[in-house]
Amino acid sequence: MINGAVALPLDLAELSFTASGDSLIRRSVLPSGVRILSESVPGARSATIGYWVAVGSRDEVPETFGSTHFLEHLLFKGTTTRSALDIAVSFDSVGGEHNAMTAKEYTCYYAKVQDRDLPMAVDVIADMLTSSVLDKEEFETERGVILEELAMADDDPADVTSERFFEAVLGDHPLGRPIGGSPETINAVSRDAVWRHYRANYRAQDLVVTVAGAVDHDQLVADVTAALVRANWNLNAEAAPVARRDATGEVIERGSALTIVHRPIEQANVLVGVPGLAAADPRRSTLTVLNSILGGGMSSRLFQEIRERRGLAYSVYSFSPSYSDAGLFGIYAGCSPSKVTQVTELMLSEFRRIGMDGVTPEEMRRASGQLSGASALALEDSDTRMSRLGRSEITLGEFVDLDESLRRIALVTESGVRELAEELAARPLSIAAVGTVADDAFTGLAESPAPVL
Repeated sequence: MINGAVALPLDLAELSFTASGDSLIRRSVLPSGVRILSESVPGARSATIGYWVAVGSRDEVPETFGSTHFLEHLLFKGTTTRSALDIAVSFDSVGGEHNAMTAKEYTCYYAKVQDRDLPMAVDVIADMLTSSVLDKEEFETERGVILEELAMADDDPADVTSERFFEAVLGDHPLGRPIGGSPETINAVSRDAVWRHYRANYRAQDLVVTVAGAVDHDQLVADVTAALVRANWNLNAEAAPVARRDATGEVIERGSALTIVHRPIEQANVLVGVPGLAAADPRRSTLTVLNSILGGGMSSRLFQEIRERRGLAYSVYSFSPSYSDAGLFGIYAGCSPSKVTQVTELMLSEFRRIGMDGVTPEEMRRASGQLSGASALALEDSDTRMSRLGRSEITLGEFVDLDESLRRIALVTESGVRELAEELAARPLSIAAVGTVADDAFTGLAESPAPVL
């Protein structure tokens, strides 16, 4: 069993250890730079596989904004040996699930199948990732699909609020850009530009393969290797895995203190927040506890004060996404436009009150119980375990199992939560709102921009 986090050095060819719950984790780094990680879970009858590349929307240049997400769509449209229908039939015919996700710092193509169908999933996704043709006609068809996807998101006020919030907090930082680009950038991007993006970032040294569930690691390595060789990847050419991102925090210049998008809708959607913590920040566990107490459940301060006691909103919560060198801490509420000022004041008041007055032992106990239970329940799903392997390898450079996560949460103190809340509350605040919101609804609640580390 492991004791503490397990480091994942890029120059270590083989690694094996037993994690909480007696799952066996193994990692192989091939001479070509391909990294393969597996978590064999006792009693599992299915497996989830993910093919990851550490390229996301933050890595795009202006002429290719949105191309990472565009490419994700295109890899399902056919390869040199399979049509789009062939790919779909491969999984549908065995009752499997397959999809992909584009994030700000990585892209993942994944599938969940029965254990007996894992070799098929290994082969099909490898074919998609290595041998897509990016057919010109399919490219134009998919351009239309993505424009419809963007239009659908633009019709969702919660999505619009989220995009404006990231831009407001992170400003010109690449993490502040929308993952999918904009209609203007999608209409402008060329097939050749997306092809260059594909060839530059989908290489052996960029590839991470993770599988969790019913998996034999040696067979997995053999199957992945065979699939890549069939794609004419030269696995004999030695290359070091691509370096992980620099985790040094950057100075973030706030984009705006206040952004209002006027829409004739029934509710006002409001996000308030500040720059948060990077993924590897040692205070991440403290932030997790703070988030739980403030807005992480039905017993949280925000839920109790704004929904239960006052009946001002149906949905209200806090969240804390993190990335390699930056993060956000935000609070969301959807409420009547006539109540938007009051709700925003209450959200900020509850946030700041933790920094001033701290939290109670009972709140700490509840947060610990909530986080412990939610973490354990999430690991019942091989999807979560597969994703944990991928994020550990690509972003963190270490693996943290359930026991270590719970140990870190148990070490969080009341004073640590108060001090972190006080620090975050002092950072430049941004507010983003969508709806029938008066221009003066937030007067005095957001101050002038200032840089923050």
